[in-house]
Amino acid sequence: MQRSTQFLALMGWSRMQMKLSELQGKLVLGDKHGNALWLNERECSIQRRNQKVVEEAPSIFLDPETRRAMGEQAVALARAVKYSSAGTVEFLVDSQKNFYFLEMNTRLQVEHPVTECITGLDLVQEMIRVAKGYPLRHKQADIPINGWAIECRVYAEDPYKSFGLPSIGRLSQYEEPLYLPGVRVDSGIQPGSDISIYYDPMISKLISYGSNRTEALERMEAALDNYVIRGVTHNIALLREVINHRRFVEGDINTKFLSDVYPDGFKGHKLNKTEKQQLMAIASSLYLSFQLRAQRFEENSRLPILKPKIINWDLSIKMGDEIHSVMASNSGSTFCVEVDGSKLNVTSEWNLASPLLSVNIDGTQRIVQCLSRDAGGRMSIQFLGTVYKVHILTELAAKLNKFMLEKIAEDTSSILRSPMPGVVVAVSVKPGDMVSEGQEICVIEAMKMQNSMGAGKTGKVKSVHCKAGDTVGEGDLLVELE
Repeated sequence: MQRSTQFLALMGWSRMQMKLSELQGKLVLGDKHGNALWLNERECSIQRRNQKVVEEAPSIFLDPETRRAMGEQAVALARAVKYSSAGTVEFLVDSQKNFYFLEMNTRLQVEHPVTECITGLDLVQEMIRVAKGYPLRHKQADIPINGWAIECRVYAEDPYKSFGLPSIGRLSQYEEPLYLPGVRVDSGIQPGSDISIYYDPMISKLISYGSNRTEALERMEAALDNYVIRGVTHNIALLREVINHRRFVEGDINTKFLSDVYPDGFKGHKLNKTEKQQLMAIASSLYLSFQLRAQRFEENSRLPILKPKIINWDLSIKMGDEIHSVMASNSGSTFCVEVDGSKLNVTSEWNLASPLLSVNIDGTQRIVQCLSRDAGGRMSIQFLGTVYKVHILTELAAKLNKFMLEKIAEDTSSILRSPMPGVVVAVSVKPGDMVSEGQEICVIEAMKMQNSMGAGKTGKVKSVHCKAGDTVGEGDLLVELE
């Protein structure tokens, strides 16, 4: 996008003066016999740090006339340079549907599966045929737009840090949602694979296909909810929020979408009242399911346990700074949970060994993941894509809990820790130097990106714990201020 910014500056425009949509293609296919055709466009405007996050085909923004004009120009360019292979001619489009050539990538792009979905062509096969010297098997009239396809780039990244700083680790558990209709996953990993600092942090390309855009979006939402990734931080929460955002659904998108929608950074899904009650009802039901399982003995118990058909509990749930009183009862596989004056019936098979839990809440189906829990009632639950931390106690335990001492949070304004694993490229300060708030202290490189680390406050450098060339992990101490 740096080239595009320079181009617009030369034309006397700025990004503030026009809405920019980046269309990564027309995808073109040419052979060694002078034939060439265009394979429709891909919309790639959702980006962070000039890298794509969500792509789709076709573009919701283009009309047939603009689509044809762009395609004809892309083919003219391919023929002019006698191009023989698959390639992508990139354009920028303004709000008036004027389009401008950006560059040509002489290869397949990451998002080529969405083109394959709507055209029915195997682009890798076509490239191999062309390289072998065969003529193209298709004419322009044979290239359709059938349905709609969306691709989300699933990264090992923390979306809460600059929309995605790299994460490393081993995939302790990994399940792709390939069993869902209209879902495709392109990946090269499996459970136990390592995500290291030496390669791009992309885990997979997640593609959904439907007869129209609405169906493709619904299938993508289901795919994201059913994707199991454990061991590394990932960007599922951001992807799910983007595809469900009103502006994206309406097609009101541009290259500044993320910074416009989340000016203060991504914070995760903001629960409305109903969703918050659903989450608390699910968390309560999960907590009680674990408690009931712990009460059962395999085979014959030496201690007979008399259980009534309906059991009642009084619970306290803490979410963030809020504390809620909950009353719950159990009948078979259904829990009746009363929270904030509303009664919710939560039903599931309660297979606590499964990473995915399908839950029915008064007719609304939800897929949740219980990522962690401990004996103290703390649970991390992935709900609507975002991970929420809840603390569940009995009413008696909650009353006693206020007497427990809380751990004092570390003052991070005087220290600089690495927000990600990587290699120190440069250190700009030494002990005794005075620095101002925000001043660059060092640069960390991870997964092909350099990240500038700034001071949290104005002060004197007390000590420096790294040097250029050092490999650091997430949370490692870099610099201390007095």
